[in-house]
Amino acid sequence: MAVRSIEKGEDAKRAIQESTGCEPDTVEVWALDLSSYDSVKAFATSAAAKLPRIDALIENAGIASVEWSMAEDNESMLTVNVISTFLLAYLLLPKLRETAARYNTRPNLTIVTSDMHYTVDFKEKDAPEGIFSCLNNPKKADMANRYPLSKLLEVFIVREMAAQRPAESYPVTINMTNPGLCDSGLGGTATRSLLAKIFYFLTARSCEVGSRNLAYSASAGPETHGQYLDRCGVQTPATITAGVVGMNTQRNVWDEVNAKLEKIQPGITKNL
Repeated sequence: MAVRSIEKGEDAKRAIQESTGCEPDTVEVWALDLSSYDSVKAFATSAAAKLPRIDALIENAGIASVEWSMAEDNESMLTVNVISTFLLAYLLLPKLRETAARYNTRPNLTIVTSDMHYTVDFKEKDAPEGIFSCLNNPKKADMANRYPLSKLLEVFIVREMAAQRPAESYPVTINMTNPGLCDSGLGGTATRSLLAKIFYFLTARSCEVGSRNLAYSASAGPETHGQYLDRCGVQTPATITAGVVGMNTQRNVWDEVNAKLEKIQPGITKNL
């Protein structure tokens, strides 16, 4: 289990042990901070070296904020939710393929996205200076919509990864899933307004209910390759991802993200 806070990770480990009765060494807590590329690289190096196999990699980490801040060379949500998420994916895909070959199985790479991506109009897609240059300009940033936009970028990238490596010729299933609005710590709970607390009480899923989509997606078959999953089934993503415009935007996002990943670690995109 990869966590930014070891203390919270140990709390989660104890909760798992108490609820399942598993042995103490069943769950390991490892440090991973997606706001740091070095942390991502160190985690991936350890995982590839120490774990005998990886059958499922669920990338669930994310941040949501309306405040502008930087992490590495991007606005924080772009770094954590997008760039580092796929940096980790690329770094561990060789281990997933190795697992497939050695154990005659089909591992899953699952990116946790959000149904909030349906709400984005993505006006930045046509920015003459480039998508990420526009998104990294604090004078142009629409921070109220930045989190859902980061989730839309994930949708584009997963779809293109699957297009580049079709299921019938690739040993790993790459999909994405929506746990829905869950009453978790994302965005902070202590600072919620009274209205927000009422909204969460009335509409939010419990973390256990939301996790069902994660478990389903991490064990689903090749028919889910490149697909957006919700309610334990394949769903259609936002219309902005469809048609010629959607495909062109998808390729532009793909090209820009890959260029950023190559700057972080030259040659990494060959890992796909």
